[in-house]
Amino acid sequence: MTVDAVNKRPRWTYAWLLVLAGLLLVAVANAHLVYVAVTSQPDCVPHLKEAGAAGNYRAAKSAC
Repeated sequence: MTVDAVNKRPRWTYAWLLVLAGLLLVAVANAHLVYVAVTSQPDCVPHLKEAGAAGNYRAAKSAC
């Protein structure tokens, strides 16, 4: 096992700390995405209310 000469700690300790920091970053990012998805409500946009014609589309199930 190689040991860091300055701190007298095995080098793999730093690798595990980096892995844990990366996992924590991914967990926090996912929690933020879930929070934003649950708390946000997009505004209504103008769209066709009746069945479309000539290539125009309408919302499948409008919430507005």
